[in-house]
Amino acid sequence: MSQNHAHNHPNLTGKNLLFSIILNIVITIAQIIGGIISGSLALISDAVHNFSDVVSLIISYGANLLTHKKKQTLEYTFGYKRAEMIAAFFNAASLIVIGVFLGIEAIKRFSEVHEIKSELVIWLAILGIAANGLSVLLLKNDAKHNMNMKSAYLHLLSDMLTSIAVLIGGLLMKYYQIYWIDAFLTLLISIYLIYMSWNILIDSLKILMLFAPPHIKIDKIVNEVLKVESIKNIHHIHLWQLNDHECHFEAHLEFKDDIKLSEFDLICEEVEKLLLEKFQIQHCNLQPEYRRDDLKEIIIQD
Repeated sequence: MSQNHAHNHPNLTGKNLLFSIILNIVITIAQIIGGIISGSLALISDAVHNFSDVVSLIISYGANLLTHKKKQTLEYTFGYKRAEMIAAFFNAASLIVIGVFLGIEAIKRFSEVHEIKSELVIWLAILGIAANGLSVLLLKNDAKHNMNMKSAYLHLLSDMLTSIAVLIGGLLMKYYQIYWIDAFLTLLISIYLIYMSWNILIDSLKILMLFAPPHIKIDKIVNEVLKVESIKNIHHIHLWQLNDHECHFEAHLEFKDDIKLSEFDLICEEVEKLLLEKFQIQHCNLQPEYRRDDLKEIIIQD
């Protein structure tokens, strides 16, 4: 059995995420109070969104700590490397649920238009833009390398954008008395939340379900491995992602000749290098076979 291990992903500290959590707690409290006083559904929806972010960001922060501080043990052979995938899935799912809820409430509000204290809405929207804008800048780089951080980043980015929408609505209500804009903006916010969260929900679910990465085609792997002269067949393949950085591969290799173990080691090194360079597969488990009576299909059905 051969194993190849390579780790090239960045180490994320989570300090920026912790600061973002504190900022969002302040925004949430201010917007809830301001939404009740002003009567603005858009401001309350932004506050609910921010509250979900506080919970989700705490989960993301905890997952980040688990991933980098808890090492593999005899009981947890992969450590907590999937904690961030669970966090990303939960974050995306929670945003979709909140988006649906806000959309329903916005539709109801269209038939119940009433005057709103727009000045309070404007100032709290400006507070939300400033605080979430700072958080977005802090997490921007981490979001490029990590799905959990990306989900947290999207939460904060959507918060900033919704605060901008609320600010525009507040100005329209203040100067033009267009109070139905509050419900309209809430509906737009809900659609945006669902749209932004859907891809992360599906991508994290695929990883949790051990689906093969969409960017790697198994038939191409088979074709490349069979170019190695001594290999007769490759079958019983499993390909999956542990998280958004680590890709794992296992397969049975049938050899044309009854080779020595030392020869197998050399061939394994060749196959591992091929898989890493051409398919970015970091972990390989390869089982040698010679005239073994078993199924030779690429994917074996249980």
